[in-house]
Amino acid sequence: MAESAALLVDDVLRGYPIRQWVLSLPIPLRLLLARCPSELSKVMGVIYRAISTHIVSRAGFTNKQAKTGAVTLIQRFGSALNLNIHFHMLFLEGSVSENPWSGTTFTRIKAPTHDDMVELLHTISQRIARYLQKVGLVQRDMENSYLTLPVDDEDSLLQLQGASVSYRIAMGPQQGQKVFTLQTLPASTDGEYGQLANTSGFSLHAGVFANADEPEKLERLCRYISRPAISEQRLSMTEHGKVRYELKTPYRDGTTHIFFDPLDFIGKLAALIPPPRQNLTRFYGVFAPNSNLRSKVTASQRGKNSPKLVDKQHPSDKPYHARGMSWAQRLKRVFNIDITECEKCQKHNVTIIACITKLTIIHKILSYLDKQGSPITANNSRAPPVEALEQTVIFDDFTIQRDFDFGA
Repeated sequence: MAESAALLVDDVLRGYPIRQWVLSLPIPLRLLLARCPSELSKVMGVIYRAISTHIVSRAGFTNKQAKTGAVTLIQRFGSALNLNIHFHMLFLEGSVSENPWSGTTFTRIKAPTHDDMVELLHTISQRIARYLQKVGLVQRDMENSYLTLPVDDEDSLLQLQGASVSYRIAMGPQQGQKVFTLQTLPASTDGEYGQLANTSGFSLHAGVFANADEPEKLERLCRYISRPAISEQRLSMTEHGKVRYELKTPYRDGTTHIFFDPLDFIGKLAALIPPPRQNLTRFYGVFAPNSNLRSKVTASQRGKNSPKLVDKQHPSDKPYHARGMSWAQRLKRVFNIDITECEKCQKHNVTIIACITKLTIIHKILSYLDKQGSPITANNSRAPPVEALEQTVIFDDFTIQRDFDFGA
Protein backbone atom coordinates (compact mmCIF):
# COMPACT_ATOMS: atom_id res chain seq x y z
CA MET A 1 0.00 0.00 0.00
CA ALA A 2 2.78 2.41 0.88
CA GLU A 3 4.56 1.60 -2.37
CA SER A 4 1.45 2.32 -4.45
CA ALA A 5 1.03 5.64 -2.63
CA ALA A 6 4.62 6.61 -3.42
CA LEU A 7 4.20 5.70 -7.09
CA LEU A 8 0.93 7.62 -7.24
CA VAL A 9 2.67 10.77 -6.02
CA ASP A 10 5.80 10.38 -8.16
CA ASP A 11 4.11 9.37 -11.41
CA VAL A 12 0.75 11.16 -11.40
CA LEU A 13 0.06 13.86 -8.82
CA ARG A 14 3.36 15.63 -8.25
CA GLY A 15 3.61 19.24 -9.33
CA TYR A 16 0.02 20.42 -8.82
CA PRO A 17 -2.08 21.51 -5.83
CA ILE A 18 -4.37 18.68 -4.77
CA ARG A 19 -7.51 18.77 -2.63
CA GLN A 20 -9.12 15.70 -1.10
CA TRP A 21 -12.90 15.41 -1.46
CA VAL A 22 -14.50 12.69 0.69
CA LEU A 23 -18.06 11.62 -0.04
CA SER A 24 -19.93 9.35 2.39
CA LEU A 25 -23.25 7.75 1.46
CA PRO A 26 -26.40 6.90 3.45
CA ILE A 27 -26.39 3.42 4.96
CA PRO A 28 -28.97 1.98 2.50
CA LEU A 29 -26.88 3.12 -0.48
CA ARG A 30 -23.76 1.52 0.98
CA LEU A 31 -25.52 -1.84 0.97
CA LEU A 32 -26.97 -1.21 -2.48
CA LEU A 33 -23.58 -0.49 -4.07
CA ALA A 34 -22.08 -3.49 -2.29
CA ARG A 35 -24.80 -5.66 -3.79
CA CYS A 36 -24.65 -4.02 -7.24
CA PRO A 37 -20.97 -3.43 -8.08
CA SER A 38 -21.86 -2.73 -11.72
CA GLU A 39 -23.71 0.41 -10.60
CA LEU A 40 -20.76 1.63 -8.54
CA SER A 41 -18.90 2.95 -11.59
CA LYS A 42 -22.03 4.76 -12.81
CA VAL A 43 -22.51 6.46 -9.44
CA MET A 44 -18.84 7.46 -9.35
CA GLY A 45 -19.23 8.98 -12.80
CA VAL A 46 -22.14 11.07 -11.54
CA ILE A 47 -20.06 12.29 -8.60
CA TYR A 48 -17.02 13.14 -10.71
CA ARG A 49 -19.01 15.10 -13.28
CA ALA A 50 -20.68 17.20 -10.59
CA ILE A 51 -17.42 18.13 -8.81
CA SER A 52 -15.39 18.61 -12.01
CA THR A 53 -18.05 20.91 -13.49
CA HIS A 54 -17.92 22.96 -10.29
CA ILE A 55 -14.10 23.24 -10.44
CA VAL A 56 -13.96 24.09 -14.15
CA SER A 57 -16.69 26.74 -13.82
CA ARG A 58 -14.92 28.30 -10.81
CA ALA A 59 -11.82 28.60 -13.03
CA GLY A 60 -13.84 30.56 -15.58
CA PHE A 61 -14.18 27.89 -18.26
CA THR A 62 -16.72 25.45 -19.65
CA ASN A 63 -16.28 21.71 -19.87
CA LYS A 64 -15.41 22.06 -23.56
CA GLN A 65 -12.72 24.67 -22.90
CA ALA A 66 -10.90 23.05 -19.96
CA LYS A 67 -10.77 19.89 -17.91
CA THR A 68 -9.70 18.84 -14.47
CA GLY A 69 -8.57 15.48 -13.15
CA ALA A 70 -9.01 13.20 -10.18
CA VAL A 71 -7.75 9.95 -8.70
CA THR A 72 -10.46 8.21 -6.69
CA LEU A 73 -9.78 5.50 -4.13
CA ILE A 74 -12.78 3.45 -3.07
CA GLN A 75 -12.76 2.52 0.60
CA ARG A 76 -15.12 -0.28 1.60
CA PHE A 77 -14.48 -0.21 5.33
CA GLY A 78 -15.19 2.01 8.30
CA SER A 79 -13.14 2.43 11.44
CA ALA A 80 -15.17 -0.26 13.24
CA LEU A 81 -14.60 -2.84 10.45
CA ASN A 82 -18.11 -2.15 9.17
CA LEU A 83 -19.04 -2.18 5.50
CA ASN A 84 -18.92 1.50 4.57
CA ILE A 85 -18.43 2.25 0.89
CA HIS A 86 -17.20 5.81 0.49
CA PHE A 87 -14.93 7.70 -1.87
CA HIS A 88 -11.65 9.56 -1.35
CA MET A 89 -11.17 11.74 -4.43
CA LEU A 90 -7.90 13.60 -5.04
CA PHE A 91 -8.88 16.46 -7.35
CA LEU A 92 -6.69 19.02 -9.04
CA GLU A 93 -7.27 22.38 -7.38
CA GLY A 94 -7.97 23.94 -10.75
CA SER A 95 -8.45 23.19 -14.44
CA VAL A 96 -6.16 22.43 -17.38
CA SER A 97 -6.70 24.13 -20.72
CA GLU A 98 -4.81 23.75 -23.98
CA ASN A 99 -4.46 25.98 -27.00
CA PRO A 100 -2.03 25.97 -29.96
CA TRP A 101 -0.34 29.25 -28.92
CA SER A 102 0.40 28.96 -25.20
CA GLY A 103 0.25 25.18 -24.86
CA THR A 104 -1.05 23.63 -21.67
CA THR A 105 -2.12 26.07 -18.96
CA PHE A 106 -3.18 25.32 -15.40
CA THR A 107 -5.64 27.72 -13.76
CA ARG A 108 -5.88 27.48 -9.99
CA ILE A 109 -9.08 28.17 -8.05
CA LYS A 110 -9.83 29.19 -4.49
CA ALA A 111 -10.89 26.77 -1.78
CA PRO A 112 -14.62 25.95 -1.73
CA THR A 113 -16.79 27.76 0.78
CA HIS A 114 -19.40 26.18 3.01
CA ASP A 115 -22.17 27.41 0.71
CA ASP A 116 -20.38 25.84 -2.25
CA MET A 117 -20.20 22.52 -0.39
CA VAL A 118 -23.89 22.57 0.52
CA GLU A 119 -24.98 23.39 -3.02
CA LEU A 120 -22.64 20.80 -4.53
CA LEU A 121 -23.73 18.05 -2.14
CA HIS A 122 -27.39 18.79 -2.90
CA THR A 123 -26.64 18.44 -6.62
CA ILE A 124 -24.79 15.14 -6.11
CA SER A 125 -27.49 13.59 -3.92
CA GLN A 126 -30.27 14.58 -6.34
CA ARG A 127 -28.42 13.23 -9.38
CA ILE A 128 -27.61 9.92 -7.66
CA ALA A 129 -31.24 9.53 -6.61
CA ARG A 130 -32.49 10.27 -10.14
CA TYR A 131 -30.06 7.79 -11.67
CA LEU A 132 -30.95 4.98 -9.25
CA GLN A 133 -34.62 5.66 -9.82
CA LYS A 134 -34.08 5.56 -13.59
CA VAL A 135 -32.43 2.10 -13.45
CA GLY A 136 -35.14 0.78 -11.12
CA LEU A 137 -33.10 0.45 -7.92
CA VAL A 138 -34.98 3.21 -6.08
CA GLN A 139 -38.71 3.80 -5.97
CA ARG A 140 -40.30 7.00 -4.66
CA ASP A 141 -43.76 7.85 -3.49
CA MET A 142 -45.18 11.04 -1.99
CA GLU A 143 -43.41 10.65 1.36
CA ASN A 144 -40.61 8.07 1.20
CA SER A 145 -38.05 6.39 -1.02
CA TYR A 146 -37.53 2.61 -1.13
CA LEU A 147 -34.65 0.47 -2.36
CA THR A 148 -35.53 -2.40 -4.68
CA LEU A 149 -32.52 -4.48 -3.67
CA PRO A 150 -31.92 -7.54 -5.87
CA VAL A 151 -31.94 -10.66 -3.72
CA ASP A 152 -30.39 -14.01 -4.58
CA ASP A 153 -31.39 -16.84 -2.28
CA GLU A 154 -28.08 -18.61 -2.95
CA ASP A 155 -25.98 -15.56 -2.07
CA SER A 156 -24.69 -16.06 1.47
CA LEU A 157 -23.02 -12.62 1.55
CA LEU A 158 -26.30 -10.72 1.83
CA GLN A 159 -26.70 -11.52 5.52
CA LEU A 160 -23.05 -10.67 6.25
CA GLN A 161 -23.15 -7.42 4.29
CA GLY A 162 -26.47 -6.36 5.78
CA ALA A 163 -25.22 -6.92 9.32
CA SER A 164 -21.87 -5.26 8.63
CA VAL A 165 -23.34 -2.11 7.13
CA SER A 166 -25.69 -1.67 10.11
CA TYR A 167 -23.10 -2.41 12.88
CA ARG A 168 -24.87 -5.64 13.90
CA ILE A 169 -23.82 -9.19 14.73
CA ALA A 170 -24.29 -11.54 11.76
CA MET A 171 -23.77 -14.97 13.34
CA GLY A 172 -24.29 -16.83 16.57
CA PRO A 173 -26.93 -16.68 19.31
CA GLN A 174 -26.77 -12.86 19.42
CA GLN A 175 -27.49 -12.47 15.71
CA GLY A 176 -29.13 -9.15 14.86
CA GLN A 177 -27.97 -7.35 18.01
CA LYS A 178 -25.69 -4.34 17.98
CA VAL A 179 -21.94 -4.97 18.07
CA PHE A 180 -20.61 -4.66 21.62
CA THR A 181 -18.60 -1.48 22.17
CA LEU A 182 -16.58 -0.10 25.06
CA GLN A 183 -16.73 3.59 26.00
CA THR A 184 -13.67 4.66 27.95
CA LEU A 185 -13.72 8.39 27.16
CA PRO A 186 -16.30 11.08 27.87
CA ALA A 187 -18.52 12.17 25.01
CA SER A 188 -17.07 14.86 22.77
CA THR A 189 -18.89 18.12 22.12
CA ASP A 190 -16.54 19.42 19.45
CA GLY A 191 -18.12 21.13 16.50
CA GLU A 192 -18.06 19.82 12.96
CA TYR A 193 -15.08 20.20 10.67
CA GLY A 194 -14.80 23.14 8.34
CA GLN A 195 -15.75 22.72 4.70
CA LEU A 196 -18.20 19.96 5.59
CA ALA A 197 -21.75 19.57 4.27
CA ASN A 198 -24.44 17.06 5.28
CA THR A 199 -27.83 16.30 3.79
CA SER A 200 -30.11 13.23 3.87
CA GLY A 201 -27.34 10.90 5.00
CA PHE A 202 -24.83 12.22 2.45
CA SER A 203 -21.65 13.86 3.69
CA LEU A 204 -19.07 15.81 1.68
CA HIS A 205 -15.78 16.96 3.16
CA ALA A 206 -13.03 18.94 1.40
CA GLY A 207 -10.85 20.30 4.18
CA VAL A 208 -7.57 18.49 3.41
CA PHE A 209 -5.27 20.17 0.91
CA ALA A 210 -1.68 19.68 -0.30
CA ASN A 211 0.12 22.41 -2.18
CA ALA A 212 2.31 21.79 -5.21
CA ASP A 213 5.47 22.16 -3.10
CA GLU A 214 4.31 19.69 -0.40
CA PRO A 215 4.95 16.21 -1.86
CA GLU A 216 5.60 14.76 1.60
CA LYS A 217 2.16 15.85 2.80
CA LEU A 218 0.57 14.50 -0.37
CA GLU A 219 2.29 11.15 0.09
CA ARG A 220 1.10 10.90 3.70
CA LEU A 221 -2.41 11.56 2.46
CA CYS A 222 -2.11 8.90 -0.24
CA ARG A 223 -0.76 6.39 2.27
CA TYR A 224 -3.67 7.10 4.58
CA ILE A 225 -6.42 6.65 2.01
CA SER A 226 -4.78 3.54 0.50
CA ARG A 227 -4.30 1.81 3.86
CA PRO A 228 -5.72 -1.69 4.46
CA ALA A 229 -8.94 -2.24 6.38
CA ILE A 230 -7.29 -3.70 9.50
CA SER A 231 -4.41 -2.52 11.64
CA GLU A 232 -2.68 -5.47 13.28
CA GLN A 233 -1.28 -3.18 15.99
CA ARG A 234 -4.81 -2.42 17.22
CA LEU A 235 -6.09 -6.00 17.00
CA SER A 236 -5.91 -8.37 19.98
CA MET A 237 -7.64 -11.22 21.80
CA THR A 238 -9.23 -10.95 25.24
CA GLU A 239 -8.93 -13.49 28.03
CA HIS A 240 -12.46 -14.69 27.24
CA GLY A 241 -11.69 -15.45 23.60
CA LYS A 242 -13.19 -12.29 22.11
CA VAL A 243 -11.60 -10.33 19.28
CA ARG A 244 -10.88 -6.78 20.47
CA TYR A 245 -10.27 -3.96 18.02
CA GLU A 246 -9.20 -0.49 19.11
CA LEU A 247 -10.53 2.45 17.13
CA LYS A 248 -7.91 4.77 15.71
CA THR A 249 -10.07 7.81 16.51
CA PRO A 250 -12.65 7.50 19.33
CA TYR A 251 -16.28 8.15 18.48
CA ARG A 252 -17.96 11.27 19.77
CA ASP A 253 -19.81 9.23 22.40
CA GLY A 254 -16.45 8.06 23.85
CA THR A 255 -16.31 4.61 22.22
CA THR A 256 -12.73 3.39 21.92
CA HIS A 257 -13.02 -0.41 21.41
CA ILE A 258 -15.31 -2.91 19.69
CA PHE A 259 -15.57 -6.64 20.37
CA PHE A 260 -16.46 -9.59 18.14
CA ASP A 261 -16.89 -13.31 18.48
CA PRO A 262 -14.20 -15.01 16.37
CA LEU A 263 -16.75 -16.39 13.88
CA ASP A 264 -18.50 -13.04 13.55
CA PHE A 265 -15.11 -11.37 13.08
CA ILE A 266 -14.45 -13.63 10.08
CA GLY A 267 -17.87 -12.68 8.75
CA LYS A 268 -16.99 -9.00 9.07
CA LEU A 269 -13.83 -9.55 7.04
CA ALA A 270 -15.72 -11.49 4.36
CA ALA A 271 -18.15 -8.60 3.93
CA LEU A 272 -15.27 -6.19 3.25
CA ILE A 273 -13.78 -8.19 0.37
CA PRO A 274 -14.46 -6.44 -2.96
CA PRO A 275 -16.03 -8.37 -5.84
CA PRO A 276 -13.68 -9.99 -8.36
CA ARG A 277 -12.09 -7.70 -10.96
CA GLN A 278 -13.28 -4.51 -9.27
CA ASN A 279 -10.54 -1.89 -9.36
CA LEU A 280 -10.54 0.21 -6.20
CA THR A 281 -8.42 2.98 -7.76
CA ARG A 282 -9.95 4.98 -10.62
CA PHE A 283 -8.48 7.74 -12.79
CA TYR A 284 -10.66 10.49 -14.27
CA GLY A 285 -10.33 13.53 -16.51
CA VAL A 286 -6.79 14.47 -17.50
CA PHE A 287 -5.47 11.54 -15.44
CA ALA A 288 -7.53 8.96 -17.36
CA PRO A 289 -5.45 6.47 -19.40
CA ASN A 290 -6.98 7.58 -22.73
CA SER A 291 -6.73 11.31 -22.07
CA ASN A 292 -4.70 13.27 -24.61
CA LEU A 293 -3.48 15.55 -21.81
CA ARG A 294 -2.23 12.82 -19.48
CA SER A 295 1.34 12.86 -20.77
CA LYS A 296 1.44 16.65 -20.31
CA VAL A 297 0.17 16.86 -16.73
CA THR A 298 1.56 13.72 -15.06
CA ALA A 299 5.02 13.80 -13.54
CA SER A 300 6.19 10.65 -15.36
CA GLN A 301 4.68 11.88 -18.68
CA ARG A 302 2.81 8.65 -19.16
CA GLY A 303 0.10 8.50 -21.78
CA LYS A 304 -0.48 9.01 -25.48
CA ASN A 305 2.12 10.94 -27.52
CA SER A 306 4.48 11.13 -24.57
CA PRO A 307 7.61 13.25 -25.18
CA LYS A 308 9.64 10.42 -23.68
CA LEU A 309 8.86 8.04 -26.53
CA VAL A 310 12.06 6.84 -28.18
CA ASP A 311 11.09 7.62 -31.77
CA LYS A 312 10.22 11.32 -31.69
CA GLN A 313 10.25 11.57 -35.48
CA HIS A 314 7.27 9.24 -35.75
CA PRO A 315 4.71 9.99 -33.00
CA SER A 316 2.78 7.00 -31.79
CA ASP A 317 -0.57 6.56 -30.07
CA LYS A 318 0.95 3.89 -27.85
CA PRO A 319 1.26 5.07 -24.22
CA TYR A 320 4.63 5.56 -22.59
CA HIS A 321 5.25 3.49 -19.46
CA ALA A 322 7.76 4.82 -16.97
CA ARG A 323 10.26 2.47 -15.39
CA GLY A 324 9.33 1.29 -11.90
CA MET A 325 11.53 1.54 -8.84
CA SER A 326 14.03 -1.20 -8.08
CA TRP A 327 13.52 -3.31 -4.97
CA ALA A 328 16.34 -1.42 -3.24
CA GLN A 329 14.66 1.91 -4.01
CA ARG A 330 11.33 0.57 -2.75
CA LEU A 331 12.86 -0.51 0.55
CA LYS A 332 14.29 2.96 1.05
CA ARG A 333 11.11 4.80 0.03
CA VAL A 334 8.56 2.68 1.90
CA PHE A 335 10.44 1.42 4.98
CA ASN A 336 13.35 3.91 5.13
CA ILE A 337 15.87 1.06 4.81
CA ASP A 338 18.89 2.00 2.70
CA ILE A 339 20.82 -1.14 1.83
CA THR A 340 23.48 0.86 -0.01
CA GLU A 341 24.66 2.51 3.22
CA CYS A 342 27.52 0.84 5.07
CA GLU A 343 26.73 0.08 8.72
CA LYS A 344 30.29 0.87 9.84
CA CYS A 345 31.27 4.05 7.99
CA GLN A 346 27.74 5.35 7.25
CA LYS A 347 28.68 5.99 3.63
CA HIS A 348 26.80 5.00 0.51
CA ASN A 349 29.51 2.71 -0.80
CA VAL A 350 27.70 -0.64 -0.70
CA THR A 351 27.08 -2.17 -4.11
CA ILE A 352 24.60 -4.92 -4.88
CA ILE A 353 26.61 -7.72 -6.49
CA ALA A 354 24.27 -10.70 -6.31
CA CYS A 355 20.89 -11.97 -5.17
CA ILE A 356 21.34 -15.33 -3.42
CA THR A 357 18.38 -17.71 -3.61
CA LYS A 358 19.98 -21.14 -3.13
CA LEU A 359 19.04 -22.35 0.35
CA THR A 360 22.26 -24.23 1.02
CA ILE A 361 24.34 -21.09 0.47
CA ILE A 362 21.95 -18.97 2.56
CA HIS A 363 22.20 -21.50 5.41
CA LYS A 364 26.01 -21.39 5.32
CA ILE A 365 26.11 -17.58 5.35
CA LEU A 366 23.66 -17.29 8.26
CA SER A 367 25.47 -20.01 10.22
CA TYR A 368 28.75 -18.15 9.79
CA LEU A 369 27.16 -14.89 10.95
CA ASP A 370 25.76 -16.68 14.00
CA LYS A 371 29.25 -17.75 14.98
CA GLN A 372 30.60 -14.23 14.48
CA GLY A 373 27.87 -12.71 16.70
CA SER A 374 26.43 -10.62 13.85
CA PRO A 375 23.04 -8.93 14.43
CA ILE A 376 21.94 -10.46 11.12
CA THR A 377 21.30 -14.04 12.23
CA ALA A 378 19.05 -16.90 11.33
CA ASN A 379 15.62 -16.88 12.96
CA ASN A 380 15.55 -19.86 15.32
CA SER A 381 11.77 -19.71 15.64
CA ARG A 382 11.33 -20.78 12.02
CA ALA A 383 11.37 -24.34 10.83
CA PRO A 384 14.55 -25.50 9.08
CA PRO A 385 14.56 -24.98 5.31
CA VAL A 386 13.30 -27.83 3.21
CA GLU A 387 16.04 -28.80 0.80
CA ALA A 388 13.91 -30.86 -1.52
CA LEU A 389 10.29 -31.74 -2.12
CA GLU A 390 9.05 -34.90 -3.69
CA GLN A 391 6.32 -34.16 -6.19
CA THR A 392 4.21 -36.76 -7.92
CA VAL A 393 2.85 -36.03 -11.39
CA ILE A 394 0.08 -38.38 -12.50
CA PHE A 395 -0.67 -38.78 -16.19
CA ASP A 396 -3.19 -41.03 -17.92
CA ASP A 397 -1.39 -44.36 -17.67
CA PHE A 398 1.90 -43.76 -15.85
CA THR A 399 3.35 -41.88 -12.87
CA ILE A 400 6.51 -39.78 -12.65
CA GLN A 401 8.20 -38.86 -9.38
CA ARG A 402 10.77 -36.09 -9.24
CA ASP A 403 12.78 -34.26 -6.57
CA PHE A 404 12.73 -30.52 -6.96
CA ASP A 405 15.59 -28.58 -5.40
CA PHE A 406 14.20 -25.32 -4.07
CA GLY A 407 17.51 -23.60 -4.60
CA ALA A 408 17.80 -24.54 -8.25
